[in-house]
Amino acid sequence: MNLESLATTYVLIIIPVFLAAFIIYVIRAVKGPSIPDSVLAIDALSYDVAAFMIILAIYFKSPFLIPGAIILAIWAYALDIFVAKYYEKKELGE
Repeated sequence: MNLESLATTYVLIIIPVFLAAFIIYVIRAVKGPSIPDSVLAIDALSYDVAAFMIILAIYFKSPFLIPGAIILAIWAYALDIFVAKYYEKKELGE
């Protein structure tokens, strides 16, 4: 079994797992009992999409998806910092 067929098998196994996780995260983001639960679901969804983009970049042997995944992960991290700052100060801005 060569490396390419192993990667193809891995991607075919991992796609349903990512789809199930996406559905669960979207349900939690919409139905979340509180705003921090929704933010956490959106954060996890963003990181999973970034990881999925990197897996697709490896599968298609294309480096063009990797910068988008890095930007998405940084954007999700910035969202976390903004929400944490908002809840700590209870005001937007400072």
